[in-house]
Amino acid sequence: MDVFIVDAMMGLGKTSSLINMMNNDSVNNYVFITPFLKEVERIKKSCPNNKFEEPINHGDGKLLDLHKLLECKKNIVSTHALFKVYSKDTIDILTKANYTLVLDEAVDVLEHIPLHKDDINYIINKGLAHVDENNYVIWDDENYNGDRFYDIKLMSKNNNLMLIENKLMLWYFPVEVFKCFKTVYVLTYLFEAQIQRCYYDLHGIKYKKIGVSKINGVYVLTEKTVIPDYIKKTKEKIHILEDKSLNSIGDNYNSSMSYSWFERNRNKKNKALIQLKNNIENVFKHRFKSKSSLNMWTTFIDYKQYVAGKGYTKGFIAMNARATNDFRDKKYLAYCVNRFLNPYLKNYFIERNVDINDDDYALSEMIQWIWRSAIREGKDIYIYIPSLRMRSIFKKWLEEISQDNNIVENNT
Repeated sequence: MDVFIVDAMMGLGKTSSLINMMNNDSVNNYVFITPFLKEVERIKKSCPNNKFEEPINHGDGKLLDLHKLLECKKNIVSTHALFKVYSKDTIDILTKANYTLVLDEAVDVLEHIPLHKDDINYIINKGLAHVDENNYVIWDDENYNGDRFYDIKLMSKNNNLMLIENKLMLWYFPVEVFKCFKTVYVLTYLFEAQIQRCYYDLHGIKYKKIGVSKINGVYVLTEKTVIPDYIKKTKEKIHILEDKSLNSIGDNYNSSMSYSWFERNRNKKNKALIQLKNNIENVFKHRFKSKSSLNMWTTFIDYKQYVAGKGYTKGFIAMNARATNDFRDKKYLAYCVNRFLNPYLKNYFIERNVDINDDDYALSEMIQWIWRSAIREGKDIYIYIPSLRMRSIFKKWLEEISQDNNIVENNT
């Protein structure tokens, strides 16, 4: 299996380069996985000769239709959601089919199962399941048919469930799926900072980082990305709100605006959350003086209701949004989170000699969210980042790309 990481900034033609490659390939069969249905339609329309087909639910689920398409050696385009429910049958079919996989954005190879620790203890202590030496949850009670933990039973039966330090229950993407493909392309940015990189390192999956360039007006895969000179001017187009009063709520570098900070202040009458809500309203109404239709904001989804307010609530965009152009008209932003990797997950990787940097991870996630906005069209944006840590990380990155001497203009 050959794995290529097409690592380049958003909007530099990663997807276009793969579309061009596929359109010029009459030999290989492809499975193209993208986060959104709109991108599914884009691939179908952009690759008419390849005749990409989307799995359809004919009454027995999309997965069965996927299997039929694979057996018929069709080119397939689908979403991350379907990719994440691949079964043992899917693996058996893919192993024989000799496909090339294209992942538009890294897939969620690990997903937190929101199960309370008391429920976890009940499952283990009552003998419903046990945890093996590799942290996988093994279901023991074959007679269990209750509703409460039935989904847990199914996931553990598929060897897709892990328990870390008896506190963090994770759905774990089966690595065998990746190994079924002869070639894999992952289209992303800052791959080294992502969970999927840790996952690959943990499982010994070797990969090569490549780039994308525009040559004679066509986007193609290259050894390195040739970045247009206009990228250097990105810093000039991103206007970060500098206001001591409005930013003071995030002055505690490692704590303010983190998930644990929101947990500690979880009360609609809490002064901290009221202050944050007032700040956001103040920023959009008085500092940016923006129309609600042009506003875009985010926070942890569990706490959206606590800080949502008049004039911006409908502009909420999930903080993990990526690979979509739907919000490219948004010019006024509020990024109200302080991102950290789950500490139990981080320790899990570190104990297995796989390291990940919290600041790099936070930057990677933040950039993806910001680039859903008008900046991807090269337009000016205005952003409120109350977290001192996130603001500092982002400003450092902007400074680096504005001074990067390796960035050269592509005149082709």
